[in-house]
Amino acid sequence: MATSAVPNAIAALMQILTEAPDLAGATVIDGPPAADMSAEDLVVVGWAVGDDGASAESAQDFAYAGARTRDEEIAITGWCESWSGGDDFAERRRRAYELLAVVENSLRASVAQPEAPTLLGTVQWAHLTRHRLQQQATDSGTRVGISWTVTCQARI
Repeated sequence: MATSAVPNAIAALMQILTEAPDLAGATVIDGPPAADMSAEDLVVVGWAVGDDGASAESAQDFAYAGARTRDEEIAITGWCESWSGGDDFAERRRRAYELLAVVENSLRASVAQPEAPTLLGTVQWAHLTRHRLQQQATDSGTRVGISWTVTCQARI
């Protein structure tokens, strides 16, 4: 029996977002960036700026008496960012929310991705449940990021 659905759920979310046509121009990475990313559009699975460093969080309980199966609630952390050398916060904010919309829409069932809401069968369901906007003006330009959480329910 599996101890947790977290590793497979993160891998499936990465696969779904990497294959999302609307993210073709964005850099999509797994885990924290090794250095300051210079990508104009960035989507990260398993990390967010200003977070406590947790990539995912999980809580489990028995699904039924007899301890044969467990229910697991998972929260996967992520980050969407739009950066520009200019100073137009409205445009960066609009683009950051476009990236977040791709994350959310990629978790909805479609003809092309009927298993998206189950993260390709790794969980019972998954959906975007929280997000938090962050804006920053730097000497290199304008940065707008959104930390987000995908919440999942799994049976292990």
